[in-house]
Formats: sequence, C-alpha cells, structure tokens
Amino acid sequence: MRIEADAVGFGYGGKTALENVTLRVEPGEVVGLLGPNGSGKSTLIKILSGILPQYEGSARVDGAEVRTARRKDLASKVAVVPQETSFGFPFTVLQTVLMGRHPHLAGLAFETRQDVELARVALDRCGAAHLEDRTIQELSSGERQRVVFARALAQEPRALLLDEPTSFLDIRHQTELYDLVRELAMTDGTAVLTVLHDLNLAAEYCDRIYLLRQGQVAAAGKTDEVLTYANLTTVFETEVYVDTNDLTGQLLVVPLSGRVRRELAKKESGVGASSSGRYTTRVW
Repeated sequence: MRIEADAVGFGYGGKTALENVTLRVEPGEVVGLLGPNGSGKSTLIKILSGILPQYEGSARVDGAEVRTARRKDLASKVAVVPQETSFGFPFTVLQTVLMGRHPHLAGLAFETRQDVELARVALDRCGAAHLEDRTIQELSSGERQRVVFARALAQEPRALLLDEPTSFLDIRHQTELYDLVRELAMTDGTAVLTVLHDLNLAAEYCDRIYLLRQGQVAAAGKTDEVLTYANLTTVFETEVYVDTNDLTGQLLVVPLSGRVRRELAKKESGVGASSSGRYTTRVW
C-alpha cells in the first residue's frame, strides 16, 4: 500500500507549517522524515493519518484521499504511533492493545478469542507480554510506548505512521523496535513513514529520507544521498561530522560541540586553513 502527498500545504492560525510538500512511501519501504523542531514533520503525519483534514493539495493512502476517507476504513489500513499518548482511564495493558482491533469489529461487537490472541502476539513482539495485566498508568514512559506500538500492530496495518516512536526508549528497545519495523516492511510489505531525530537510527534503518526545513522539503532521496555534511549543516544550522561506520558500513553522524569546533579552528588557523576548509575536506 502506497502513502502519498502531493503539493501538501497547511497552516496554523495564518502561520505556514507545510508548503508544497510532495512525498511517496512504497510498500515495503521504511522512509525517514527528518528535520529540526517546527519543520512540519508531525503536522504531515497528522495530515496523512486524517487528524488534520483542512490541508491544501492531495494526501492519499492506498489511492484514497485522506480527507474524504471513512475513518474506520483508514484505521483498518493505517496505524499511527504518536510521540505521546494520554490515557484518562486505568485500562489494563491488554485492554489498551485490544483497542487496535476496533477497526476490524462489526458495529458494537465484542472482541473474539482471535482478537485477544492477536493482541497478545503484538505484545510479545514488542517485548511487553509480561505487562499484560498491569494498568497503563503504572507503566514507565518507555513501557507505555511499547504498549502503544503493540496496539498499532494489533490493527494489522498495511502502513505505519510513526512520530518519534523511540523518544522514551533505551538503546536496546530502540533497536528492537526498529528491527521489528524493518521486519514488517520486508516480510509483510508494510509501508512505513517514520519521524526521527536520531540521525544514526535513520542511517541504519531507513531506505530513503525526506529532510524538511521550515515546512518545505530541503532534500529527498536515498539515505546516503541526503545525510550529507552540506545538507545537515544547512538544515540543522550546526556543525556535524559525517563518516562511515566501520562496523555496519552505514553513515555515522556526530554533532560537534562548541569546544570541539573552537579547538579545530585553533589548529587550522595555525596551519593557515579555515575551519570551513577543515570540515569540507574531512566531512561529507
């Protein structure tokens, strides 16, 4: 199932959040959506998930325009994992994950044994099966995020929209979650669009990248074509070191602190070279 945005625009109170954004995610792809805070990443996820229907241009999922699609039809195909999810009632973890089955239930029908089994499988895949009987309020932020991801899996989606899904996860659970995302893309043909702030996670797991700046696409293409020194320093307005990870062969992106930049500038001034020359000759 394909996710598409064509010349999408959106604004909040007269302030432009997105302008002329065009994007494609094919079945089986993991596509990263990167950019600084306020660049429009979360807004685009909300548009594609049907939360913000008053957009300009076209946003389509499986060929259907999002603004006119029935919510239940959309939810049966697309699952969303937001940055944070609030729960007003003390649902158990299993009850929370079972909410993902609602798009597949007829009318006011109750969940079947098969629905419960699918929810438990989703919890197990997210490393959260042992939390089944606990209430959602008892969990840490990281545990809660894994449960929310399990709820998304229980929907049996053909597309995933992820908005910084690993924000509250430790390193182990970050890699486990994205290993699962890659598995879903490769084995089930799931189309995945994920917002990331960790550039190294993006380099490791994404097939392609869209880099946003001030609501517009600043760069798009294969991961190694987009995560370059020139693109990253322009979009994020800070110095970075970009190299190849000797172990994985993927890109390695390291932000340079003010202390490091000052030390490099001193060394280079001693040999008559500018700091920009140093960075451009040593960094991609």
